[in-house]
Order: sequence, then C-alpha cells, then structure tokens
Amino acid sequence: MRFRPCIDLHGGRVKQIVGSTLVDDRADTLQTNFSSEFPPSHYATLYRRDDLRGGHVIMLGPGNEAAATEALRAWPGGLQVGGGINADNAATWLDRGASHVIVTSHVFHDGVLDEERLADLVQKVGKNRLVLDLSCRFRDMGYYVVTDRWQKFTELEVTPVVLERLAGFCDEFLVHAVDVEGKCMGVDERLIELLAESVSIPTTYAGGVSCLADLELIRDRGRGKLDATVGSALDIFGGCGMTYQEAVAFHWRQQGR
Repeated sequence: MRFRPCIDLHGGRVKQIVGSTLVDDRADTLQTNFSSEFPPSHYATLYRRDDLRGGHVIMLGPGNEAAATEALRAWPGGLQVGGGINADNAATWLDRGASHVIVTSHVFHDGVLDEERLADLVQKVGKNRLVLDLSCRFRDMGYYVVTDRWQKFTELEVTPVVLERLAGFCDEFLVHAVDVEGKCMGVDERLIELLAESVSIPTTYAGGVSCLADLELIRDRGRGKLDATVGSALDIFGGCGMTYQEAVAFHWRQQGR
C-alpha cells in the first residue's frame, strides 16, 4: 500500500473542496475546506523531496492549466494529471511532464461508456500512461460512476466484471468515494471491500480519510491491494486529523523502510 499525495486546483489555486458541491462554479453551492497561500510547485517539490510518486494533480474546472503545468514542471514524471483530459489534449499533458493522464467524463457519452473513445485514447497515449477515474456514488444497491464534476450518474456500475474488463484499457484506477469525499467523516468500507475483491491493477482509493486509523483501515480492509490519497485531513491542507509527516512515515513503513 502506498500513500498517494494530491494537488487539487480550483481557480488556479491549490484548494481542498467538497467535490460534490462543485456545480458549474456556482459560489453559493461550493464548499471550500482550504485555500493555500502556496503555489502548486510548493507541494510538488515537497512530494518530490519525499519520493511520493504517483500523486494526482486534479484540475477542478477551467482556469487551472497554468497551475497544473507549474506542478508538473516541479517534478517531471512524478505526478499524474486529470480534469478535462481528452483525446485531443492528453499527449500535450504527457509532454508537459505528467507520468499519466487521468480520464473520466471524456470516455462517457450520454451516461454510457464509449469504448470507441476509450480505445482511441489508448491508441494515442498508450495503456501504460492512462488512469481511469471511476469515482462513484451509491445508488440502487450499487456503486455507479459519476461524471461532470460528480453531478451526473452514468449507467456504469462498478462491479468485478466491469473492473476486470476496464483493466485491459489502462494502467491504474482512481476511485473517489464521492458520498464521503472531502468530509473527513471516515472512509467507505463497503466500497473498499468491493475494490479489494475485484481489482487486478494498481488502484487508489480516495474519500473520507480523517486520521491515521483510516489509512490503516484501508490497508487492512483493502488487503494491502489499494493505495490511498488524503486531502482535507492533512495539516498541509489546513486539517487537524493527520500531519503530512505521519502520512509519509506510514507510507514508508508499508514499503518496509
């Protein structure tokens, strides 16, 4: 298990927000947990110092391209990038220094997975440079992928069969538990167990981590198969549940150091 750091960008700044409240950038619905005084490169340099590879730079809406590019330049090859990625711009982001591109909405059309778009993306950037974001919400006794800033349900249910099929198109999965994301209210154990039973490629779970005990729970319930990312709970993002150094130390203990 690895700790995967994050750099969430909104309005060109590093922020921690409750993602499910991001509705067409409406200020009256957006819940912001933290807005940093430091530039994106500050966090990328920190992660590079501690060799925390595979972190996620996520562009939450427009106006974040320059900030994302700054983060990637601070650690070429060390970070993944997502948010508005499609077949036309994916290669550009790899050229800017991303190790992988993270894709969700582009490979869905009218709520249905568009395997033709997915195959085209794989052809353009390569399976080994692609991460599929399967962030999901619980509905009708199952987890369904949500797109468009997590506001729209798709028809794709996260099941063992689906995960096995999609593993053939990408190098990793990124899965936010949207119902608890950004709320520091504890992790979604049911989703963690589903992923642990089903995934055959590297998979990062995100959502609800409030303290070090939650990382230990992800490790144990996830059978050591899932990585984890932490946002609002970390002190570097204004949180009080866990220090960044505690997360780094946890990461390296799992690696046997």
